[in-house]
Amino acid sequence: MTRALVTGAGKRIGRAMALYLADRGFDVVVHYGQSETAAQEVAELIRAKGRQAVALHADVLDEAQVQSLLPRAVEALGGPVTCLVNNASIFEHDTLQTATRSGWDRHMESNLRAPYVLTQAMATQGLIAKLDSEGEPVAAGLIVNMLDQRVRALTPEFSTYTLAKMGLWALTQTSAQGLAPALRVNAIGPGPTLRGAQQTEAQFAAQRAATVLGRGVSAADICAALGYLLDASGVTGQLICVDGGQHLGWQTPDVVGKE
Repeated sequence: MTRALVTGAGKRIGRAMALYLADRGFDVVVHYGQSETAAQEVAELIRAKGRQAVALHADVLDEAQVQSLLPRAVEALGGPVTCLVNNASIFEHDTLQTATRSGWDRHMESNLRAPYVLTQAMATQGLIAKLDSEGEPVAAGLIVNMLDQRVRALTPEFSTYTLAKMGLWALTQTSAQGLAPALRVNAIGPGPTLRGAQQTEAQFAAQRAATVLGRGVSAADICAALGYLLDASGVTGQLICVDGGQHLGWQTPDVVGKE
C-alpha cells in the first residue's frame, strides 16, 4: 500500500492521519472542503518528508464532486489509491424534536453518502489480493471509516448525525463482506480527542475525566489505531473505539448507589 486519500485532512484528526501515513511511506492526497490554506500546508509538510502530496478540493455535499475525487487522486499520485480514510464529517446538534430535512441531508450526505461513493470508487480500481508465503490472500487495499464511539453508546442527542454514523458502521461491515479479499474495511470510533467548537475548555476537560480511564485520547492514539489496521492483514469489518472507554460508561443515575 503506497498511495492514500484522506478526506477532511486539512485540520484536526485528518491532518494527523495524513502526516502519519506519510511517515509510513505513503504518498497522500489531502482532501479539503473549506480549509484550503491548511490543506496546502499539510501537503507541503508531507512533501518535506520526501513523499508525494497534493491538496484536492471537493464538497462532500456535492455528489458530482465526490464521484470525481478518487479518480483525481489516482491521476495526481500516478496510480491506484490503496488506502482510503473516510474522515470528512459534519457534526451538528439536533434531536428528534428539532431535526430538519436540511440537517438530515447534510449529515447523511457527508457522513454516509460520500463514504459510500468513495468506497464504490475504491472497488472499481481493480485491486487484487496477493498470496503470502503461506499461500493465503493478502488484501491489496484498506478503507478506514471514521465513526464515533456513540455508535456503541446510543443517545437521543445529535440525532441525524448518529443515524448517519450508524449507517456508516453498517457500510463498514457489509463492504468488508462484499469487497474481500481484495480490500479490507474497518472503522475507528474516536471519543474525546480534540475540543469541539461548541465546548469550553472546562466542559472538554470534564468530558475526558468522565471516561472509564479518566482520560481522553490524543491524535497520536487515533494514528496508533490506524497503524494497527494498516498492519493487521487478518482484520476486517471491525470497529476500534479509541475513547478512553467512554462507550463503556455505566455509572448512570439508575445504577449508581442502587447495587
